[in-house]
Amino acid sequence: MIAIKKINNNAVICRDGDGRDVVALGKGLGFGEFPRELALKDIERTFYDISHKYQQLAMELPPEVLAFSDKIMSIAKNHLPYKFNPNQSFLLADHIAFVLERTRKNIKVKMPLAYDVEQLYPMEYKIGMYAVDKMRKEFKLDVSGTEAVGIAMNLINGRSSQEVFKKGDISYDFDAMLDEVTEIIEEDLKFIVEKDSFHYSRYASHMQYLFRRIEAGEMIGSENERLYGKAREEYAEIARCMDHIVDHIEKSWKCHIVEEEKFYLILHINRIYRKRKEGL
Repeated sequence: MIAIKKINNNAVICRDGDGRDVVALGKGLGFGEFPRELALKDIERTFYDISHKYQQLAMELPPEVLAFSDKIMSIAKNHLPYKFNPNQSFLLADHIAFVLERTRKNIKVKMPLAYDVEQLYPMEYKIGMYAVDKMRKEFKLDVSGTEAVGIAMNLINGRSSQEVFKKGDISYDFDAMLDEVTEIIEEDLKFIVEKDSFHYSRYASHMQYLFRRIEAGEMIGSENERLYGKAREEYAEIARCMDHIVDHIEKSWKCHIVEEEKFYLILHINRIYRKRKEGL
């Protein structure tokens, strides 16, 4: 691996044997002449496909924070049912650096969405709590447990936008399907979905999990199925929109969506529709 540019004393931009640029971390890598050959034993971590913007961010991030973030991301990648943006380790490191700075200055931040995040994204929240516990031990700071919410949301927002799976003659492009069903909502219910809102993030996350269950051939099964009929009656307009979405997914992916899944679809569609009408 050839080091071609210094980022800081412990981070450099390299070029590997395939001609790909990579950010490499390791103690003292930034010292010496450029370009030069690096011994693999001196490289502690590598990051591929990092945009120029985040290469510059590495200049500002403490190396120990970036290394910590990468450890958390390794756990997240093993436990969460989606892929991440290649820049996510840097995005999380930037967030964690800010958390540590706030903690040192005793600045408290309210997390009004804490209950929603804990209930709707239990695995992301669990990883957030794990990260907070590790931050307390590694950085010797009394990091607030509420910071787990911010870390969870950082993970949720760091999902890759290029998840495509192929099985037989069917291509499962999750993000394309998310765009398609969101367009159905906008057309059927005559409003523009605010994609930067928390309620959209919650809906989008639910859809991603639904898509993964469809791709895996699994469906939710619980006693909530009995509430489906009542939900159709109470939210008739939303239910018609849901039917349109289900029909589109079933025809596109040659699958069958059960009433339990339809029930949750009604709830999530209604939530973003209702919040828009309330101006929230």
